[in-house]
Amino acid sequence: MRIGELAAAVGVTTRTVRHYHHQGLLPEPERRPNGYREYTLRHAVVLARIRRLTELGLGLAEVRDVLAEDAGKDLVEVLGELDEDLARQEVAIRERRERLRALLETDGAVTAEGPVSPRLAALFQDMAQVTDSPMAAKDREMLALIESTADPEGREQLMGALGHALALPGGKERALAAYALLDELVDADPTDPRVDEAARALADCLPPELLPERLEVDPDNSFLRAFYADFAPAQAEAIRRTLRILTEGYGP
Repeated sequence: MRIGELAAAVGVTTRTVRHYHHQGLLPEPERRPNGYREYTLRHAVVLARIRRLTELGLGLAEVRDVLAEDAGKDLVEVLGELDEDLARQEVAIRERRERLRALLETDGAVTAEGPVSPRLAALFQDMAQVTDSPMAAKDREMLALIESTADPEGREQLMGALGHALALPGGKERALAAYALLDELVDADPTDPRVDEAARALADCLPPELLPERLEVDPDNSFLRAFYADFAPAQAEAIRRTLRILTEGYGP
């Protein structure tokens, strides 16, 4: 048989046959006097076995082990490990589907910034009035980022503190006012008097316990540099002043 005939007989492509040659899984056939490779029935048997093993989910390195000496023993061991791995994948898939179902059943969980946890989605719903605010959109993106990267204790602290701040009398109104002031700074100069007003308004909305001490003065904090660069200059200055207020008790 020629390579095309072998591939057609086993149901693979000629490229696959050549790849198995390259990986050392399928022995190279002898060449006839005319230079063509001559495949035998033995090649078809081995190739079919390789196909069955890969369809079970074995990697080529595992297939190589199975095809080695004492193959029966190796095959039982490899297939047992594969079965255990598939069982773990089944558990993981079930857990992922449960999380997806919870997201789909939670109003607001699947947002432009999402998916986010049901608890953060509830916070977003509380602030639904400001969906047209560019600064509010950035804030939601940042909260989603923090939720994704924080440890469980940090996420719990974040959600609890923000939820408490919004639940305070006038909490939502203060947040709306701070967003509006920050939105107005998009084309302003960092020395604009409104920068200080926006910083104080934002500080009134944020629980101080959310921020590490002296966060903004660390010159090596590359995350903060990238964070500030995402805002207009006056907005970034307002946020710097907000951090100073919260971490150092910056006064009038």
